[in-house]
Amino acid sequence: METKVAFYGAAKGVTGSSFLLSIRDNKILIDCGLFQGQEFDNNHQPYPCKLKDISYLIFTHAHIDHCGRFPCLVNEGFRGKVIATKPTFQIAKIMLLDAAKVMREHYKTLYKKSIRKGTAPPLPPLYDELDVTESYKYFQIELPYNTPYLINKELKITLRDAGHILGSAFVEIEDLKRSKKFIFSGDLGNRNKPIVRDFDTPPQDADYVFIETTYGDRNHKSFEESKLEFLQVIQETVKRGGNVLIPTFALERAQEILFVLREFYERNLLSPCYVFLDSPLAIKATKIFKDNPSFYDEEAWKLFQEKDPFHFPYLYLTEDKEDSKAINQIKSSAIIIAGNGTLTGGRILHHLKNNIWREECSLVFVGFQPQGTLGRKIVDGLDRISLFGEDLPVRARVYTINGFSSHGGQQELLEWLFSVKNPEKIFLIHGEFEKMRVFMEKIAPRYGADKIHIPNLMEEIPLY
Repeated sequence: METKVAFYGAAKGVTGSSFLLSIRDNKILIDCGLFQGQEFDNNHQPYPCKLKDISYLIFTHAHIDHCGRFPCLVNEGFRGKVIATKPTFQIAKIMLLDAAKVMREHYKTLYKKSIRKGTAPPLPPLYDELDVTESYKYFQIELPYNTPYLINKELKITLRDAGHILGSAFVEIEDLKRSKKFIFSGDLGNRNKPIVRDFDTPPQDADYVFIETTYGDRNHKSFEESKLEFLQVIQETVKRGGNVLIPTFALERAQEILFVLREFYERNLLSPCYVFLDSPLAIKATKIFKDNPSFYDEEAWKLFQEKDPFHFPYLYLTEDKEDSKAINQIKSSAIIIAGNGTLTGGRILHHLKNNIWREECSLVFVGFQPQGTLGRKIVDGLDRISLFGEDLPVRARVYTINGFSSHGGQQELLEWLFSVKNPEKIFLIHGEFEKMRVFMEKIAPRYGADKIHIPNLMEEIPLY
């Protein structure tokens, strides 16, 4: 066998995406994501391959579970070239710097705790800000969508729009010598969302397909339905005299929430209230969005020609810590958008501490909550939480509005995959095992169960 693939992350799980494709002497790594939640300790293991042998690394997009281990790779010997779209490179830089900062702060907290309790010190951060900035020099090949790039006479790479977040791509790798085509989905987007375009379809003649299955078991409500639900939550919470907390990722979700709130305001639907974007990272990401309107869909592009689609009266951008703390003096009629999206860190935890025990408040999840995160535990019905040494009851009303998800639901995944006519093999990745099984049952009648494989972490599979 001269071609094989290894699964270094997002195998029966939703974080740590990383796949090594070896075609003869060519080794291409697709993503190098950070493991999160209960899988975080995997990040401290050495990368399971010789990094100096990897000539190319492709970032499908800049979410930290797809690019977050890159400084580790550089520290361990990676000297190849990174390929990505322009927005992905821009966003990856701020995301990686933020990850270094968050890990440093988390380490300091755990270290002080270990001193107090006389326990073993925590593992050090994976990398620091200097490691991050040093890694930028490998960000070398900025590749637009639908623009073939020849690695050599035998291999061609093309990035297609994945419709997930700004600059996100799925990857087409063609073995010209053997006439074989590989497709790595990255994360596929939800259709009819604002700002970014819908995903492109993969080529009909793909031979090996690697498809994410985050929501492989169910469909989302339509985006319009989700907007109405969101508006109703805001109106009812303000009427009760409470605040609306929205744990959100700084990238894409925060911008979509601002986009929708602006629309509510312009249509006179938004109840009188404050809106706080309490996330320095989200504020930086929003600036990158404004720098890349060519990646918008047609509707957002037209709007951008007339106005700032992410701004409206009563919106406050709180970068300073003291301004963030001052928000907690407001007891009603505030919409607080803060990271992080799974309640595993960030400023949202301070707002949670001040509001989660209040029956008049609402906690609105607009993104997927991985196993092991505080967000997932609350969604699953946890009625008490511990924050900053305090035991707090969960009395706020909890909502999950999946129509805001930047991941496609089952129907979108099927639509994308069914464009491929007769693949030799389909690999289900980036999803919880139970969801993969449901998705497998959906696609087996079309392709045959023997063509579908759910890989294990660290599994290596020969292809041809």
